[in-house]
Amino acid sequence: MKKTFHVVGFGALNVDKLYRVNKIAYEDEESFIIDFMEACGGSAANTIVGLARLGLKTGFIGKVAQDREGKLLIEDFKREGVDTSMIIVTKRGRSGTVIGFVDEKGERALYVDPGVNDEISFEELNIDLIKNTEFLHLSSFVGDKSFETQKKLVEEVADEVKVSFDPGTLYVKRGLEALKPILKNSFLLLPSGEELKILTGKSVREGAKVLLRLGAEIVAVKLGKEGCYVTDGKEEHFIKAYSVKVVDTTGAGDAFNSGFLFGLVKNKDLYECGKLGNLIASRCITKMGARTGLPKLAEIQKII
Repeated sequence: MKKTFHVVGFGALNVDKLYRVNKIAYEDEESFIIDFMEACGGSAANTIVGLARLGLKTGFIGKVAQDREGKLLIEDFKREGVDTSMIIVTKRGRSGTVIGFVDEKGERALYVDPGVNDEISFEELNIDLIKNTEFLHLSSFVGDKSFETQKKLVEEVADEVKVSFDPGTLYVKRGLEALKPILKNSFLLLPSGEELKILTGKSVREGAKVLLRLGAEIVAVKLGKEGCYVTDGKEEHFIKAYSVKVVDTTGAGDAFNSGFLFGLVKNKDLYECGKLGNLIASRCITKMGARTGLPKLAEIQKII
């Protein structure tokens, strides 16, 4: 039976307030602000917007408050063509925000105020609608409640939906044991090289094997300017990054996820999926912000 959605995302929804600075200031240091921009963000949310621009049918599960930021987040999704019917709007609390500082090399420091992101209960989810997707793509929350909800949801839908999981630094710090309920039910895992090392204590190749043994069918490791490493246990590829002028690395990993998932939905082979991930990430980092550089399908049609 054909599903309504290609990919549905589930993660934190944040309004990013990004300051471009001459340098990231450390303790007892000062730096100055060059520029400022405000944009909608959240790891899984960025990935879903990337997929919507590539022409896929997408939706999102999350929570916002009835405030300015909540309205911005929902309106932005609607503009991008993302289904918002699974987003919970609450009268209490505040929507999530992130304050970010980006230096002239594109490096960044982020401070997260999760707000109502951390208050999603399993009972609030529309399970029937969520089961109506090919892929369910997860990213992290700060607090425990929404994390527990994700674990329960994955166990509920894993037989009918392919789970894609980008743990991010926040979840990786919880440790392998805490993440096992999600890892063992994931079809695709999308850690960075650093996250993989923290999680498994092993090299990229050996760390990926650990995740495959836990139950994942595909592991795609994001290696920044080195590109990516992808494996399904039968084949493996180190794929070089595209060479571009870096403006801002915010959202690069989320953009990679968009490209990789797009490849899977379109039945591309493992190598092509990795190349697509690198391609979308390379477009993302040439512009300020996580979504500004995400391309529409027509822009990359000739390349793919």
